[in-house]
Amino acid sequence: MKKLNDFLAGWPMTAVAGVFLLLSFILPRTGHPGGEYLAWICVVICGIPLGYLSVWRLIHNKGISKISSALLITAAMIAALCIGDLFAAGEVGFIMELGALLEDMTTERAKKGLKNLISLTPRTARKIIEGREETVPAEEVMPGDVIRVLPGETVPVDGVILRGETALDQSVMTGESLPVDKAPGDEVFSGSVNRFGSVDLQASRRGEDSSLQRLIRLVSEAEKDQAPTQRIADKWASWLVPVALAIALGAWFVTGDVVRAVTVMVVFCPCALVLATPTAVIAAIGQAAKHGVVIKSGAALERMGAVDIIAFDKTGTLTRGELQLSDVRPLGSVSREKLVALSAAAESRSEHPLGRTILCCAREEGLAVPEISDFSMRAGRGVTAVTEEGKVTVGSEDFLLENGVPVPEEALSAARELRAQGKVAVLAAREDETLGVLALSDVLRPEAAEVIAGLKAMKVKTVLLTGDNEKTAEHLAAAVGMTRVRAGLLPEDKVEAVKAFRDSGAVCMVGDGVNDAPALKAADVGVAMGAMGSDIAVEAADVALMTDDLTRIPYLKWLSNAAVRTIRTAITLSMCINAAAVTLSVAGALTPTTGALVHNAGSCLVVLLAALLYDRKYKP
Repeated sequence: MKKLNDFLAGWPMTAVAGVFLLLSFILPRTGHPGGEYLAWICVVICGIPLGYLSVWRLIHNKGISKISSALLITAAMIAALCIGDLFAAGEVGFIMELGALLEDMTTERAKKGLKNLISLTPRTARKIIEGREETVPAEEVMPGDVIRVLPGETVPVDGVILRGETALDQSVMTGESLPVDKAPGDEVFSGSVNRFGSVDLQASRRGEDSSLQRLIRLVSEAEKDQAPTQRIADKWASWLVPVALAIALGAWFVTGDVVRAVTVMVVFCPCALVLATPTAVIAAIGQAAKHGVVIKSGAALERMGAVDIIAFDKTGTLTRGELQLSDVRPLGSVSREKLVALSAAAESRSEHPLGRTILCCAREEGLAVPEISDFSMRAGRGVTAVTEEGKVTVGSEDFLLENGVPVPEEALSAARELRAQGKVAVLAAREDETLGVLALSDVLRPEAAEVIAGLKAMKVKTVLLTGDNEKTAEHLAAAVGMTRVRAGLLPEDKVEAVKAFRDSGAVCMVGDGVNDAPALKAADVGVAMGAMGSDIAVEAADVALMTDDLTRIPYLKWLSNAAVRTIRTAITLSMCINAAAVTLSVAGALTPTTGALVHNAGSCLVVLLAALLYDRKYKP
C-alpha cells in the first residue's frame, strides 16, 4: 500500500490527475456531458494518498495530532462524492496533493556531510614497539602507546609530543589559519596534519575517543536533534476539522439542505492555507539562488526569519583564510625592500608556511631574492642562511639572541605592538644587526565591517566564535565593529556557546571549516561559506553562500523576514476567504462546485503573493 501511495503521490501521477480534472471541467461545457466522469481519475489518484495519510495519522499519531488537514479534505471529498459532485471532490484533492509536493520539494536536504567527515579519520597509525615501527589500525591505539607521525601525515590520536619538533595544521579542529609550532610536551589533536618534522607522541586517549571521533559524534547527534517542522496546515486542522463538521451539520440541521453542508466541507478545505508556506518558500529560494545563496529547506528559511543572534567563525568567514605580509617595520637606514628581500632569501628553503608567505610576497613585488648557502632551521624558532651580504637570521627575538644578535628596544616594542593586534611577528637580522620586524596576518574581508553594521541596523546581535587566541579575536572583532567575542574554542566549545545563546533567542551560525560543522548543526540555522569552505561545512549547514560574499548574510535575513511576512499574509487572507465562503455556503449562495472555484481563487491569490516575493528587490 505504501508503494502504491508513493507512486500516486509523486509529480507524474499528480500531473496526470490535473489534466483529467481540467478535462472534466471543460468537456461538459463544450457539449460532451460524459466528460465529467474523467474527474474520477483525479479522485482516485489524489484520494488514495490522502486517505492513506489520514488513516495512518489516526492510528499512529497521539492526541489531537490525529486530526489533520488530510482528514478534513478526505471527508470533504467523500461528502462531495455522496451528492454526485465529482469535480469538487477531485479539485480539493488535487490542490492538496499539489501543495504537499511543493512543500516536499523545498525540504529535501543533502546528508553526505557525516560521510565526508568520517573519510578524514586516519585508518592506521605507526606504533613504536621496542624501537621498531608497526602499522596498526587507529582504533586499536591505547593510552600510553607511542605513535610516530611523519611529515604530511594526519595525527591518528590525541596525545603529547615526546620527541621532535614540527608545525601542525590544526584547522580541522580549531579553525586556526596558521599552523601551530609544536615541541616536546605539547598536546596534539587527532585530525591535525603534520606540516614539517617527524614526531613521536604518546597517546592520551583511545583511538575511538579521539577529538576527531568526538567531532563526528557531535555532527551525528546534532543531526538527530533537528526535528522536522510541523506543517502549518496540520496545526490549524486540529481545530478546523471539528469546526467545519459542526458548521456543516448545523447548516444541514437548520436548513435541511445537505448540499449546503457539503459545500461548507468543500470550502473549509485549507488548500490555500496548505499552499501558503511552500509557494512563498519556493519563491524565496528561487530568488536566493539568483544571488548565489543556496537555501536547503523551507524550514531553514522560516527559522532564519526568527533569528536575532548571528554567530560568526573567524577564519575563512570574516577573513579569507589566507596569510599575507601585513606589516614591514625597517630599523635604521635599511629600506623596506631590502628587509623583505633578505628575509625572503633566508626563508627560501624553509617549508614553514610563514616563510613561504614571506618568499611569495617578495616574488609578487618583483624583488631580487639573493642566493643563499648554509641554510639551517629550528622548528618554532627561526632560520639562518648565508648570503653575499653575510649571515641572515629570521625568527623570534629569543632566536636572534641565541645567535648573538642584540635586539634593540625599538624592535621589541614593534613586535609586541603587532602581536597585540593578533598578528605573527618575526625579526630579521644581518650579521649582528637587527634590520627590522615583519608581521603576517590573515586577510580581513573588506565587506566584513559593512555586514556587521547592516545586521546591527536590522536589530540583529552578532558574536565572534573562534579557535584563535584571545588577542587575535579581540583585534579582529574591534576592526569589524563586534563587541561580543568567544576565543580559544574547540568544536565542542562552539556547540556549547551556540546552545547557550539559544536560551535568549534564535541563533544563526556562519562558518566555513570542518570544525564549524557541529556548531552549524546545533544552531537554529547554519550558514556555510560555500565556495571556499569545506564540503563538510556546506553539507552540515542549512544555507550555503556559493560566492563567499558576506554581504549575502544581511540579504538572507531580509529575504527570510520578507518570506515569513508573506506566509503570514497569505495565511490571513486564506482564512478570511474561507470565512467568507463558509458564510455564503450556509446562506445557499454557493454550491460545492462554485465553492470549490471560490476557494481555488484563494489558492491563486496565495501563489500571486509568492510570485511578488520572487521579484522583490533587496535594498541594503
